Amino acid sequence: MVSPENIHRILIAVEDSPYSEKAINYGVILAKSLGAKITLVHVDEIPISSPYSADPLLNESPAMIPELMHIQEEASKAFLKRIEDQYGSDVKLSTVTKIGRAQDEILAVADDCKADMIILGTHGRTGFDHFISGSVSQSVARKAKCPVLIIPNPEKK
Repeated sequence: MVSPENIHRILIAVEDSPYSEKAINYGVILAKSLGAKITLVHVDEIPISSPYSADPLLNESPAMIPELMHIQEEASKAFLKRIEDQYGSDVKLSTVTKIGRAQDEILAVADDCKADMIILGTHGRTGFDHFISGSVSQSVARKAKCPVLIIPNPEKK
């Protein structure tokens, strides 16, 4: 059974959005109070299946997938560095960047770092938007081997 004294490693899944900001804040406060370590994971989705991305009607030059992947990777590193700079003096944290399906990579990193808890934010979509976009948080919660704390972020109307 998981109890606060058994939570030593917290995995926080992050993306560069306000949804993650709330999850990070919750995670840092929880980690500080429990003396736990944090691992931040950011997952870059694989862009598109074509090796080129351009609109010939707009006279755009094509960008190769490896170039796009490199740009995504650099943006991920910069994003995680900003979080480290902001919270690194408060708690012990490490970062991981992965490429693939977000829910699969989050679960894999949770296993690798032996997470006692996973924290992630949710967009709070419902209905058709939820059906189309799917729910990473819901999938992670169903398949995780440890407790999952989902920080809701209902969209403002």
